[in-house]
Amino acid sequence: MEVQEVKAKLLKAYELILTPKYALPILIAIASAIRLLPMRFKYLLGYDPYFHLAYIRYALEKGEWVNFFPYATGPWGFQIHHFHPLGLWMTPAYVYKFLSVFGVSLYNSFRITPVIFGVLTVVFTYLVMLKLYGKKEAFLSAFFLAVLFGHVFRSMAGYYRGDNYMLFWYSVALFGIALALSKKSEEWRYKRLVFYLIPALASGFSAIFWQAYYPIFGFLLGSALFLAVGAFLLERKREFIDAIMLVIATIVGAILANAFGGRFGYGMVGETEWLGQKFAEEFGLQFGFIKDAFLLVYLKYAVPSSIVAIILLFILSRFIKETKQKAIIVGIGVIIFFWIGIKYYGRIDNLVKELFPTWEIVETQRTTLNDLWKAYGIAIFITPAFFLTFLPRKTTIRDFVLLGLALIAIPMVILWTRFLFIGSLAVAVMAGIGLMRAYEMTSPKVESKKFGTVVLTIILLSIPLTTAFQGFWTTKGIRPITNEGWDNALTYLGEHSNINDIVLTWWDQGHWVTYFAGRAPVAQGGVSKWVAQYYLGIKTNKDLMNLGVDYVIVSYDTIMKFEAVLETADASPREYAMVPMPLVSSMGGMLLFSAGPYSIMAVPKEGSWSVQVNTGGAILIPREVFVERGKSVENVTLTGKPNADAYVYLNLNYGYAVLMNGKAFETPLAKLMFTNDHPNFTEVYSDGGYIKIFRFEHPNVVVTSENGSVLLRFTNNTGTGIGIYGYLDNGTLLFKKWYGVKGKEEFVLPVDINGSVVIRYIYTQRRAVLDRGVFRISDVLSGTGSGG
Repeated sequence: MEVQEVKAKLLKAYELILTPKYALPILIAIASAIRLLPMRFKYLLGYDPYFHLAYIRYALEKGEWVNFFPYATGPWGFQIHHFHPLGLWMTPAYVYKFLSVFGVSLYNSFRITPVIFGVLTVVFTYLVMLKLYGKKEAFLSAFFLAVLFGHVFRSMAGYYRGDNYMLFWYSVALFGIALALSKKSEEWRYKRLVFYLIPALASGFSAIFWQAYYPIFGFLLGSALFLAVGAFLLERKREFIDAIMLVIATIVGAILANAFGGRFGYGMVGETEWLGQKFAEEFGLQFGFIKDAFLLVYLKYAVPSSIVAIILLFILSRFIKETKQKAIIVGIGVIIFFWIGIKYYGRIDNLVKELFPTWEIVETQRTTLNDLWKAYGIAIFITPAFFLTFLPRKTTIRDFVLLGLALIAIPMVILWTRFLFIGSLAVAVMAGIGLMRAYEMTSPKVESKKFGTVVLTIILLSIPLTTAFQGFWTTKGIRPITNEGWDNALTYLGEHSNINDIVLTWWDQGHWVTYFAGRAPVAQGGVSKWVAQYYLGIKTNKDLMNLGVDYVIVSYDTIMKFEAVLETADASPREYAMVPMPLVSSMGGMLLFSAGPYSIMAVPKEGSWSVQVNTGGAILIPREVFVERGKSVENVTLTGKPNADAYVYLNLNYGYAVLMNGKAFETPLAKLMFTNDHPNFTEVYSDGGYIKIFRFEHPNVVVTSENGSVLLRFTNNTGTGIGIYGYLDNGTLLFKKWYGVKGKEEFVLPVDINGSVVIRYIYTQRRAVLDRGVFRISDVLSGTGSGG
């Protein structure tokens, strides 16, 4: 076969792949395959998805989207309308109702829901680029989005997050804009404007699914403003109408979002939210018809300013014709745009830090180069090529639509790691267009050289392929954080505890408690200074009773996060030292544990142990050594004389050791995890050194049912009074009364409590709180809860 014949066949195959009827299925297959990789795991990814699935499961059991969820944030319970809009949980439920016909479980329906919307975002991105640019740019842009880990990681199986919906709805909105701009004939001059209903509806619908949907309005307004800039620079009068129509579309979207808030729940700065009230106070806003602080600012300030700017550009376009003068005017406008953004970002950032001093977690940290590389790979370095044809005679109006997105999304990406996902669409389309522009500009220069075109093609093809490999490999390397150990421990807790029991564990394990145990943790989904301080002994057992804590969980995971415990509690690392070390050698009966400059050499002997600690050259003999093997913890006899304020715990079941100083050893975390010295606590579960669960022995309330009544039984009945607070499901307090229970062993909940469905109780001894809790009456009477 001749070279020319081979070349012709390859060219034909290439053209065939780019044909939409083949390109779209290929992209769907690639996007689906990479996002379905985590389906091979038994467990969900991360922490938050467990809460979402627990609530969906509970709501389906109750047959309604209940608001008052008693199995979270004990001892108060959690009100769902203060979290995300209901659409976040309704969507997987309806996916399940559809797929259950084919035998798909709720668990698997929940896992694949993010994949569905992630792939749909890829599809709409392809359709947008096909309308605005062409087959090549469309395929490359959608391909990049399909494989970029920056988009995959929040749209892959088992990792359920709300921003996936926002980006999906933005891709739908962008499709509407593309349809309007692609109709160029005079016949469509005004009829095409009907397509702006799509971004209007899409921006409004986005408010149903995620509490932080607001960026979609920023992206659309950015596109509207830069459409006007493009019309001004390119002397395209028609696109001024598009710019105004897009702004009007966002007005409709904002009004829809406000209306949907009343039905499904408002966003994170809604009128009913504490954060929304603080923002309104900071910016001097008054809620009225519009009940969301962002929407209020958007409609009151952003929209009028944008309309004025567009009209001003339209007027100036009639008088200013020189390109340099136009560029100066646009430059001044861009500077003002960024100045306003920086000014108000500073005020918002300061307010957030003031309200949430411990809010900074991985997602809200500044993005590093390593984060960018992991999220986007080599594609991030291709994005500047998007600007290669930004010249007066080469640029087109379509570029300005995406420029409005890019100039908002890219700064967001740099600002917080959380925005790496939201910015992935901008990176994908800029990389896809940029790669084609780089090829088109370079190709004529190398065509005359031998193998020049072939080499250039290979180089340019290697970029998306390398990005795909990195995205696949990074996704393949993702592992669930939870495991069978946590599953077994928390399932056991759920089966051997009371429906109203409250659990204390490190905050990022709280959602697991809600899901596996069906019990309310003290902290979940956010940093808890209180929990950290209890682990260090700064909070006492009296404080435990005040929060109604019945069980305390300690774990190897928390030991590994001891630095985070100190930081969260505002404790000094100089005062507390706790160093976990893995077992690195066990030859000749000698056990060697090592981490960094620290090592522990332990040799078991008959009736005693020889234990030496090496701290960067200094050899120490600890005061006490605790050895755990099987199901027992032993304070062993040492052969040497202690010469340092050091304590050692050796776990022979899991092969690790922990070195502590005296202050760290005296903490509740260490006492519970490493010793048998824990008065007022009874061990109810231990797997030998990975997870341990203790029941806090205190005057306790056990809620149960008997003969159709709710019964509150008192263990160690030293209390003198109990306060009963009854609530409607919407959180309205209906009933409040105190009862004397001195010397009583039980209390029957009154039948007439004004129709309350959820009860909070406080068990006291005079003014001292002995126990607290929360329960839903119907759960107690039916004997059901939230456990799996």
